[in-house]
Parts: sequence; C-alpha cells; structure tokens
Amino acid sequence: MLLVTVLALCWAGSAQAQSNLDAGGMTFKDFATADNGASFSRRDSMIADGPGPSHAQILGIDTANGLARLRFKVVKIDAAVPLGWQAIQDQDRGVAYNADQSYRLILWRVDFASEGVDNAEQYATTKVGTIEARRPPTKGQARKLGDGSYLMVYENVPPSQGDRESRTVFDVITANPSDPKEGVLMTLGVPASQGGRGLKLLALLKKNIKMEPQ
Repeated sequence: MLLVTVLALCWAGSAQAQSNLDAGGMTFKDFATADNGASFSRRDSMIADGPGPSHAQILGIDTANGLARLRFKVVKIDAAVPLGWQAIQDQDRGVAYNADQSYRLILWRVDFASEGVDNAEQYATTKVGTIEARRPPTKGQARKLGDGSYLMVYENVPPSQGDRESRTVFDVITANPSDPKEGVLMTLGVPASQGGRGLKLLALLKKNIKMEPQ
C-alpha cells in the first residue's frame, strides 16, 4: 500500500477529525488469539542483547474485548495489547509482538535534550530525516495529531531477519504532560502489505496507553 493511501486512512473524515487516528470499527479482537492470556506467561528470547528480558506485569485480562492490560515497569507505561501476543521488557524499553513476530510494538521513554531537540515536533521531523538518510529506500512523513502528539509513517523499510517482506513502521511521539522535556515513543512495525490494518491497530494502542511520571 502506498504511503499516501495509508495516510489517507488516517486523515479521512470531517475537517475536525482529520488529524486523529481512527480504528475504523476494528477492535483488539480483530488482532487477538483467544487464549485467556496464556501467551503472556511464555518465555521468549526475541531480545538477545544485554540482560535477559523480563515479563511485563499483567494488570488484567479482558477476554470479552480480546486484550490484556499490561504494565511495563522499566518505562513506567501501562498499555493494552491483543490476547495471544507476548510482552517483555529489557533495561530500556517495553516490547510486545504477535505469535509470528510480524507485528512488533516497542515503547520507549525519550529525553528530548539528549536527542538534541527541544520538543516532540522537532523530534518527529528530525527522526524522519534521519531514518530516510540511514535506511534507504525508506520514505517517511510526519504529521501532528489532534491531541498534540506526532505521527510518523515510514514505508519501504527493509525487512529484518525473519521478515518475509518489507515493512511499514509507525511512530507516535507524545510529550509527557507533567514534563514537556520528555516524551513517550510508541513504535509499531507491520508487514508492508498490512499497513492499513496496522494503522487501525495503532489507533487502538494509542487510545489505551498511559504514562506514569518518571
């Protein structure tokens, strides 16, 4: 799917809603495997570098809605992810992914000063330019959302080991309301052929994320 088409899914609708993400009627159940949360107790070695990962804390399993509510203590973020996924954390980030690891979510804390920028807007525009320069033929675009966060979309991202095709990657950077000098970065990577579907999942993930003070 072309980048302009993916973005059109996001910006479609009334003028008031053009800068908001929209799940298009999809729910977590569309991305879930009904296993009553069993997958979140399985050990996996997806992250091989540094100290071994630990499980994210399970806050609750919502079988009716196809999701698990989790706490990633290392980044002080609560999030909801589909049932049937796995969720772990290392010393720097929270990670969640589906059974075949084709959908991959990463949650980070960002210190704007250490990244050489003043705010979320500068972070978004700088990162798009950096990714395009470092990872050709990747093409990116950034846009401000209605709540003041910024969406970055990258297309033609080269596949990593184990991927069957190129990738579409979405970033959302949100400034911390209690400390504008830092933000939370949510990154969701999906197969390029499923970019539109991934954007709808991103809307669900974003709606259910909660950051705690550092």
